Amino acid sequence: MPETDKCPLCGLDPTGALWSDAHCIVVSAEIPGIGDFCRVVWRTHVREMTDLSRRDQHHLLDVVLAVETVLREALQPAKMNIASLGNLVPHLHWHVIPRFLDDPFFPDSVWTAPQRPPIGRDTLAKDALRERLKETLSLLPKLPL
Repeated sequence: MPETDKCPLCGLDPTGALWSDAHCIVVSAEIPGIGDFCRVVWRTHVREMTDLSRRDQHHLLDVVLAVETVLREALQPAKMNIASLGNLVPHLHWHVIPRFLDDPFFPDSVWTAPQRPPIGRDTLAKDALRERLKETLSLLPKLPL
């Protein structure tokens, strides 16, 4: 069975995305006690950054950094975590996670055991986040298809 047949990130529906272009899709996710974070997913199935051309690498990183900027401005976190692991899902994607001093995992990774109970954290209005991402990402140079 080809790897793409069982990949949950292949074929993500862009209609539910916060933002997408022909190359990347930005989706919202949530971690209890952290609140909103984003995943930036490369739309075609590749495993590693070095599987992309230099131009595509730069485009993906530009999108990741734009998402970080929007989340920082909207949420004012103590720190931002940007991670590309792909151990469980070997499809190139980045997690862009705002971190707070009182989040259950801080200062450790959100994938570790919590150190304190989760607190309720307001989630972002998806429409406002979608608009801000659209504004910010519209400033990026367009890649040809």
